[in-house]
Parts: sequence; structure tokens; C-alpha cells
Amino acid sequence: MNATAIAAALAERAEEVCRQYLPHGRRQGRYWVAGDLDGARGRSLFVRLAGPGTPGKFTDAATGEHGDLLDIIRYRTGAPTLRAALDEARAFLALPAAPAPADDDAYDATEAARRLWRRCCAIDGTHAEAYLHARGLARCRFPALRFHPSLIYKDGGGIRRLPALVAAVSADNHGVLLGVQRTWLDPRLPAKADVASPRKALGRIFGHAVRFGCPADGAALLVGEGIETVLSLVAAVPAINAAAALSAGSLGAFAPPAGLSRLVITRDNDAEGERGAGRLARRCARAGVPAHVLVPEGADFNDDLLALGAAALAARLAPLFRFAGERGQQELA
Repeated sequence: MNATAIAAALAERAEEVCRQYLPHGRRQGRYWVAGDLDGARGRSLFVRLAGPGTPGKFTDAATGEHGDLLDIIRYRTGAPTLRAALDEARAFLALPAAPAPADDDAYDATEAARRLWRRCCAIDGTHAEAYLHARGLARCRFPALRFHPSLIYKDGGGIRRLPALVAAVSADNHGVLLGVQRTWLDPRLPAKADVASPRKALGRIFGHAVRFGCPADGAALLVGEGIETVLSLVAAVPAINAAAALSAGSLGAFAPPAGLSRLVITRDNDAEGERGAGRLARRCARAGVPAHVLVPEGADFNDDLLALGAAALAARLAPLFRFAGERGQQELA
């Protein structure tokens, strides 16, 4: 069964799916009603259980998000790929597992990301460091960032090799690499390459992050969307510990580390950023983790760094952090 057929099979058992994956919701007439895709209690998310209209379709009135039951399963299980979500759906429907790919076709994206990471070098003195410096990011020599001088880029125009900034993605601060984000660069200028998709992920990315620093127990953590956005705030206040979730959707699914005293959520100044930051803030509230959302004046905090300077960003962060002791240990303000 392909994805369309599996989605149709899920729709025939829509209420069972909702009870399994949105257990804090409840049936109201022809709908299953819940708070959001994170499964909270509330009346924002509506999943159609019966016609008129297409059963299995959902809409979140608060965020405008919509989709079907397969999307709900993918989000609720954190499935990194559509194939993984389909495997989960097949298990729920008690269908046979999809046949494994032939050995010649087997492909493990996480292992491929780890192999690529091993082929990269530190960014010190490389074209990747020059690119980050051009964005105003002087402090960028972190273990989570590396450089590849000639990384293959594929698109409809063929295959070429370009220099690339490569960032390691992990689930926590223990350094287990789950995936990478590749940013292809112009070989002559300190800028992104002029290609259709200069950024591409490889491996397990969703809900995880690129880590800058290692917060101590009881410390605060700053999490944002893009690498350049987060490093802009690190440039303003070097003592903070931070993480880049790489997209608004992944920011919304980010899992705050255990023992965290406060999460400072920095988002881009657009509708997707607002939805992602709001979702994460609501999950923090339910978990009892204090959270504060920061919104840039421009499109993102890298724009603010370049337009306003590091001192202006540091002033915005000052009420949220204080730094004590010779090591600049991060503490709750």
C-alpha cells in the first residue's frame, strides 16, 4: 500500500487513530477535538471523523496548520521520514511491514551523515569561517561546525562540487550525531552558493539541534531557528549556551534538556516562526519549564546584529541571563 492508500485506511478508523495519538482529546459530534498536535487538552485542533467532508483531515484553528492522520502520526511519533511514519501507520493498522530495500539499494541517512562528518575538517581559517565572519559572526569555532572543501551538490542541472559549511545535529549535549545540515557556499565569495537549495539536511533532524556550548544543571538555554540567527546572539553574549533547531517546525518540536531552569526561545519574525515558538512555549508551560520568547526587530536576529550591533542584542538578553563567577557560569536572572 502506498501513502495514499494508507492515509485512506487510517481515515476509515479515524477515531481509533485519534484515541491512540491524541489521547487527551475527546469526541464532539463529527470531530475529535484537542488542544494542538502535541496532544494537549483544549479546543483548537479539529479532526474530522465522519462526513460530510473528508474524514481524517485536521485543522488547527490557532495556527492554521492542516493535514491528515498520517501527518498526525508523523508528528506525534517524531518520525524523521515519511517512510518511518508509514511504518508506524502500518503497525497501527496491523498491516505487513513494507519490504526492506534490496542490499544494493539500502541507505541509512544517519550513517551517511556520520560518514560525511568524518570527512570534514574544523572551520578554522576556512571558507566556511569567512562566510560566517561576513555575517558578523566572529565567534564561530565550535565543535559542532566543520568545513568540506568540495562537497557534491545535485540538482536538475547535474552534479557539481562546492565548498560547504557542515553542522552536526544531536538530540542532547552528549554529542551523538544524528544528522547534519549542509550549507553550500559560493567558491569565490563569502556567501551562500547561487543554487536552488543551498541548505539541505541529511539524517535525523526534526526536533533536534546544533549545539553551541554545554549548559550546566540549573542553567538557562537559548534555542532558535537557524545557525546564523543563534550565533548572532552568541556573538552578543558569548557566555550563553545555545542551540539551533534549523527550522520553525523543528523549533516547535525541540525537547528541552532535563534539569533546565529556563528556556529562552528566539524565533524569526514571520508566521512560521511565531507558530513554532508558540508550540514550544506551550509545551514548556505544561512541563513546568519557564520559557520566554524573543522576537527580532528585523527578519531575524542576524539582521538585527548587522543593523543594530552586538550591544543592542546584549541589552535585550541582559534581563534574562546573568553571569557569575570567573568561568562565566550561566544562571537564571
